[in-house]
Amino acid sequence: MEPLMPGNPVQGHQWNDHRRTINGILWKVRTGAPWRGLPERYGNWKSVYDRHHRWSADGTRARIAEALRIDADTGETLAAPTVGVDSSSVRAHQHAAGAPHEPPAEQSAKGAR
Repeated sequence: MEPLMPGNPVQGHQWNDHRRTINGILWKVRTGAPWRGLPERYGNWKSVYDRHHRWSADGTRARIAEALRIDADTGETLAAPTVGVDSSSVRAHQHAAGAPHEPPAEQSAKGAR
């Protein structure tokens, strides 16, 4: 994968090890945790997020995915996997549940509305 990875930026400091960053991205995707929950062993969460965002925008992520789909035995590109997500097994973020509501007011004994 090294030839597919971008070089160090012209300005600023050198990037951390690409392997460490990729492992951080994979950890985040696998666990579904927020970026700020990324363990320190993968580097600063903001740096890992920024690089993931940059690689998604500049096509690096797509090139890596394409290279990983090449069958080592035949050299042919495998079909992109199809993924189905069952929403009943995906936990929604607490803000996706809507605003908190007041409990319904007590109805009169007659049940008038």
